[in-house]
Amino acid sequence: MWANEDWRGSLYPPHGGQGERLPDYARVFSTVEGNTTFYSGVPRPSTVAAWSRQAPPGFRFCFKLPASLTHDKRLAGIEADVDAFLEALSPLHDRLGPMMVQLPRDFGPQELPRLEALLRRWPTGLPCAVEVRHREFFHKGSAEAALNRLLITHGANRVMLDVRPLFSTPPGDHAGLAHAQAEKPRLPLHVLSTGDSPLIRFIGNVDDAVNERYFGPWIDRLCLWIKQGKTPFLLVHTPDNRQSPELARRLHSRLVERCSLPPLEAFPGQSQASLF
Repeated sequence: MWANEDWRGSLYPPHGGQGERLPDYARVFSTVEGNTTFYSGVPRPSTVAAWSRQAPPGFRFCFKLPASLTHDKRLAGIEADVDAFLEALSPLHDRLGPMMVQLPRDFGPQELPRLEALLRRWPTGLPCAVEVRHREFFHKGSAEAALNRLLITHGANRVMLDVRPLFSTPPGDHAGLAHAQAEKPRLPLHVLSTGDSPLIRFIGNVDDAVNERYFGPWIDRLCLWIKQGKTPFLLVHTPDNRQSPELARRLHSRLVERCSLPPLEAFPGQSQASLF
């Protein structure tokens, strides 16, 4: 996401319209998790054209397949719908990161043939990342082995949802933490790269020390994947997402120290504030 009014005065300048949000966001970060397509479906051509104009060449959108296809139709009979969805996004062809297929919590092993049918006809050259939430896929048994084998066969990435920081402390009086803990699935973290674009969704805590502790082991893994020629994607959230840009910056700074990555640009909102 990039249209977050809570980021005024930090990531974004205190003043300015919604149309300026994506360019400001893309000045700092190189990718975004596109939840809008999950809830709203196929975007309008004018919207996609605006995204294409505003995003620089190195930027990557990680959109989600619409929930109408993953949750309502459960991947059954969606061939024409997927084609129409991807065609609508085709103006962004060189700026599309892994397309996320987020599956319902009750999408289990018996429905893997539907996922296989989707991956079998997935466009070559467009990365795909699959997020499963059924507990059978986290028991290290035959169901998980079948899932991982399927993803590896088709070069699809398994989304690694890291909710350990989120659930590491009781919510107390923090409403945002309580809401996030009620909303997010509490699942084990299985670290496994099944494709060339490993995708991590890191769901942080309100306590920065907790986030730092849980992110530490990711540094070596991310550096390893980069050395192997892979392109990992790290998507950072906080319970109410108000502090997610700041958390993303802190985590990235730790990677810079180890992986020889370039530092992030200054937040446009903070840069502007320093002029006055």
